[in-house]
Amino acid sequence: MSDEKKATMKAVRIHTYGGPEVLVYEDVARPEAAAGEVLLRVHAAGVNPADWKTRSGPARPGAMLPMILGWDVSGAIEALAPDVTEFHEGDAVYGMIRFPQAGATYAEYVAAPVAHLAHKPATIDHIHAAAVPLAGLTAWQALFEKAHLTAGQTVLILGAAGGIGHLAVQLAKSQGAYVLGTASTHNIEFLHRIGVDQAIDYTTTVLETAVHNVDIVFDTVGGEARERSLRVIKQGGTLVSIVFGRRSAEQTAAGVNVQGMLVQPNAAHLGQIALLIDAGKVHITVDTVLPLADARKAHELSETHRTRGKIVLRVAE
Repeated sequence: MSDEKKATMKAVRIHTYGGPEVLVYEDVARPEAAAGEVLLRVHAAGVNPADWKTRSGPARPGAMLPMILGWDVSGAIEALAPDVTEFHEGDAVYGMIRFPQAGATYAEYVAAPVAHLAHKPATIDHIHAAAVPLAGLTAWQALFEKAHLTAGQTVLILGAAGGIGHLAVQLAKSQGAYVLGTASTHNIEFLHRIGVDQAIDYTTTVLETAVHNVDIVFDTVGGEARERSLRVIKQGGTLVSIVFGRRSAEQTAAGVNVQGMLVQPNAAHLGQIALLIDAGKVHITVDTVLPLADARKAHELSETHRTRGKIVLRVAE
């Protein structure tokens, strides 16, 4: 193999902001691991709404074009910086890389900080592992870091069939919560399968007539659903939202603690999630698997907001 081939890889980049058509599958320079980093041979990369929101623009502070998209990754360690002792060559790892800065996981290789990686759950393949990090960390941090969920509490998850929602359901159940979840009609059976105690079809049911006095609402959808959910939280309860928008004037009257959040890379949290996956308490639903070259189609699917679970790009067999 020539030096030139060794130094390049396939990746999906954007050279300008816009629709799915701006995604370009092309040859780019292969990265190298800097201090505190490893070079990962990417097996799979998860697709998240944050990916296409970034692609659409406007530019984030410090963002440089062209940019390789993606944050979720599962793969094997190809090389390590000399100061890295936490992992070994060949280790299977997964993580959310550098969020909210560019993570560059839509590629055959990515340089990743060791602080953003954990050993891949042993009981699942790279495709399913790549579906976990951003969604799993978001659910974990919302429920346990922001809302301080404890056993016996009642939790309402808005958008419970989605990538984040379906993991939030299972994480809350694993800690002994009573879980309610909203979804459209065709996902109600799915909610029961993943452990939701009370499934609410938002297309046929007015939330306030079906739900009362919940301790925690985890909002993954925003809009009217979030406004309605404020009316079903008990006095002193908590609403955690990942959808940024105007803050409701109702929160003061309702006596509700309303918090927004932005997920952070965290290897320890990924380690805890991996333990729950390997113990059979959390199962990952992958809606669609596509090759890296079909990232455009993956974005088009994600933007419909109708996927059940996650979309994943297959990078290596």
